Amino acid sequence: MFKQLGVIGCGLMGGSFALAMKQAGLVEKVIGYSKSPSTTERARQMGVIDQAAESALLAVSGADIVLLAVPVSATEATFRAIRHLVNPNVLFMDVGSTKRDVIDAARRVLKERCTTFVPAHPIAGKELAGVQYADSQLYRDRQIILTPIDQTAPHMVDKARALWTALGCQVTTMTPEAHDAAFAAVSHFPHLIAFAYFAGILQQQESDEFLALAGPGFRDFTRIAASDPAVWRDILIANREEVLRQSERFRGALGALEQALRECKGEALEALIRGVSMARSQWRMGAQPPRRG
Repeated sequence: MFKQLGVIGCGLMGGSFALAMKQAGLVEKVIGYSKSPSTTERARQMGVIDQAAESALLAVSGADIVLLAVPVSATEATFRAIRHLVNPNVLFMDVGSTKRDVIDAARRVLKERCTTFVPAHPIAGKELAGVQYADSQLYRDRQIILTPIDQTAPHMVDKARALWTALGCQVTTMTPEAHDAAFAAVSHFPHLIAFAYFAGILQQQESDEFLALAGPGFRDFTRIAASDPAVWRDILIANREEVLRQSERFRGALGALEQALRECKGEALEALIRGVSMARSQWRMGAQPPRRG
């Protein structure tokens, strides 16, 4: 049980964390701060937070757990605003989708106070941003990736793991480098593809007619193209090296399919599709798909 949670960023992620903590009976009081006063006021009216703070520093004051739920590009400025109240007795976590840049910011600003910081990435979210979409069940049965650094105190990692587990999450620990490489492949680059693909449709004169005919498959494939632009701008720039590596691999795979089409080699095209289809089916059923060169 925590006495007071300080939430910096009372949007979807921060608001959902506060609601989950309250529902689980893991916190007595929640203090929240957002850059927009209207956001914190709405969070207070919804019961997401109990009290609005006028600054990030005041949200930390008196807290024994703090969650940073701000855009990754705002992390360093947030650390600077609260560093005077970062002490070894308070658990600090973030929920950023990239980790190396967040950790670099923590090292620059917090320095020896990094012992209390446990970088975290909940594999959860919605396309719709804002506290109005906060959901106490957002994190339940979801993976949480912790990426502690050498300076992180082991007991703080244990505390973070116990907390997320109590919220019904599956907790995994990995290095920041491994995290960013993995999520470039399975999250960040797929968003880039979705943005580019939908943009390609919109650039065509017949786009309205095409979209009017789109079915469930198209909706599923392009769902993430409706994600928050500012959030994904920051994520893609922060993890651009890994995302661009994934782009190179994608271009190679797409090139092989295009070549088979261009040369009208049906058997070669079917073989490529069959291999991917079988691997996808195995992954869906929980089996490890074969590794392809």
